[in-house]
Amino acid sequence: MDYLILNAKIVNEGKVVESDLGIKGERIEKIGKDLQSVSAKKIINGTGKIIMPGAIDDQVHFREPGLTHKGNIYTESRAAVAGGVTSYMEMPNTYPPAFTQELLEEKYMIAAKNSLANYSFYLGTSNDNFEEVMKTNLENICGLKIFMGSSTGNLLVDNPVVLEKLFSSFPGLIATHCEHEPTIRKNSEVMKLKYGENVPIELHPLIRSEEACYLSSSFAIALAKKNGARLHVLHISTAKETELFEQNKNILDKKITAEACIHHLWFTDESYKTLGSKIKWNPAIKTKNDREQIWKALLEDRIDVIATDHAPHTIEEKTNSYFKAPSGGPLIQHSLIAMLEFYHEKKISLERIVEKMCHNPAKLFRIKERGFIREGYYADIALISLNNPWIINRSNILAKCGWSPFENKQFKSQVEWTFVSGNLVWADGQIHEGNGQRLKFAL
Repeated sequence: MDYLILNAKIVNEGKVVESDLGIKGERIEKIGKDLQSVSAKKIINGTGKIIMPGAIDDQVHFREPGLTHKGNIYTESRAAVAGGVTSYMEMPNTYPPAFTQELLEEKYMIAAKNSLANYSFYLGTSNDNFEEVMKTNLENICGLKIFMGSSTGNLLVDNPVVLEKLFSSFPGLIATHCEHEPTIRKNSEVMKLKYGENVPIELHPLIRSEEACYLSSSFAIALAKKNGARLHVLHISTAKETELFEQNKNILDKKITAEACIHHLWFTDESYKTLGSKIKWNPAIKTKNDREQIWKALLEDRIDVIATDHAPHTIEEKTNSYFKAPSGGPLIQHSLIAMLEFYHEKKISLERIVEKMCHNPAKLFRIKERGFIREGYYADIALISLNNPWIINRSNILAKCGWSPFENKQFKSQVEWTFVSGNLVWADGQIHEGNGQRLKFAL
């Protein structure tokens, strides 16, 4: 073996089992008790720690190309592996937007050189790139991203004829950002007339309202049902939207799925008082009841996946007035430990965290040989201490923007070691350089 982890508890496929684990090359070579006699180049004492599959984040914005003052594939993938996230799927709203297969492949070339985590990139859609969309090789690309709500440039797809054509023709997974743009514009104008540029940040969830989210999500779901499309609705933010999704634990039986993000599970509109625009996301963080109902839907298997929507901006950008402050923030380094806080609060089990952050993304996107602790699978692994408290501060934040909405928060759990495709990339608070791999998908 290259690495042998002894006496840890493996959290995998609905069970927690004390076991040893051996890594050879890129793969998990052996799982079982009493592997102490097996020779290995490096032996790791896992006593008192858990092993879980590396998390798979199906929604991130790493800002490269074109917006690299905020972050880039190298810096944000470092933050990912420090947080036990071993694979990510990145969005097309870079500059230029990834509207063509050629532009998409340029991002893959950057990642091949610079990404510490495994990677895939969504192809973006506009009102006029249908031919490029239909060239997609579904074995090499995670899916198609449609902004059915406010975005920048030409990323907003609001032509009903184009949407119908995409939902009826694209054979792969369609991931959607759902907010109804006319409703948001109307709400924005009302607030601007009253407050000018200085709209109070706590009104963000009234501008990007429950109505705006529900109108768009329900429309997308109706389109998917009509055309038999595979639809994944990203970052559910309202109680009302959770009613749109069916309860089914077996994600493979679903054609319509949903995602919850860390910020919608953690914060409420009360949090704007202390954090302000640091927690300005689209869709907006809303009420305590919305948060409770998102949790309920998650635990009832109406919501299938937990992700981050990691979207860094500089702190200078975020401290602007309401309309000038961009939406989004850094979360990928702390997503897993944030969910482990909920485990400590007995809100969710370790097994369910692994299901929603590792197994289900692998199943939903049909990722080959990742997302599980299985012999022969790629060794994408996080070794975690559940009781090793630490405080997040600017000295230990790896995202390029250098801040976090969790600053000064103490977390009980730490990711101590992370392996990506058998490479040790994070250990004892230090990055060990390496390269992730391009994710491959089963048809």
